Amino acid sequence: MRKTLVLAVLAAATSPVAAIAVDTDADRVDVAYEALSEGRTAEAIAKLDRSEGVQTSDPATLINLGTAYAREGRFTEARDMFNAAMNSQDHYYLELADGSWVDSRKAAKAALKNLEKNASIALR
Repeated sequence: MRKTLVLAVLAAATSPVAAIAVDTDADRVDVAYEALSEGRTAEAIAKLDRSEGVQTSDPATLINLGTAYAREGRFTEARDMFNAAMNSQDHYYLELADGSWVDSRKAAKAALKNLEKNASIALR
């Protein structure tokens, strides 16, 4: 089954991306997008930590969990999630908020780059 993801770039400095996963049959996969976009980070982490997506290395779930960890300053865990998304055997194209499309691995790489930039600024 092919998946399409819609990504929205969140405004928070350490929140590189958040995704809504939707498969081609229009079934919505809950990757805590609403909780993330509404700033309910702890709720998003609780939902994603126990989700099947983490166990199956689903890139959207891993990217969103990494985003949530980054918001809480848990940079090592965020880095681990972004790396896992980049290295996942599963990957698919994501539609960005600006309407462009990108492979999930590239989205995870961009999130990691943004995390490292923001983490280094936070440590100064």
